[in-house]
Amino acid sequence: MTMTTDERTERLVAAARKRHDETRRKAVEAIRSLHDAGELVNFAAVARAAGISRAWLYDNDTVRAEIVVLRDRTTGSTSARPVVERASDRSLHQLVTALRTREAELRRENQLLREALARKFGEERAAQLTAPSPVVDMSK
Repeated sequence: MTMTTDERTERLVAAARKRHDETRRKAVEAIRSLHDAGELVNFAAVARAAGISRAWLYDNDTVRAEIVVLRDRTTGSTSARPVVERASDRSLHQLVTALRTREAELRRENQLLREALARKFGEERAAQLTAPSPVVDMSK
């Protein structure tokens, strides 16, 4: 018995709906479980507990809203770190400056190493070109 295109489409839609509902059930269970256990509720924790992708959580408006509400309620803000543990703008600026300085040093070192390697290859190539070729005795 051959199915029509409409029948195949209906079955695909039904299968997709079933997967969606199952994923939503897993997400809701994970949210409840984390919240009831007093653990931090955020996208990464819910995705890990439910075995689903964070992208799915972000794409589902109602689930996303629930995670945001619980996350903000448990942390008291949009940041997971307490205010006393957050880096100040000044310390972040110093860190960025130090990283940029180190990057520049590594770039210079890398360039020097590339030049040394090129010189070494050049010397080896020149030695190969100037080396006397072996003489082959053709009389034998």
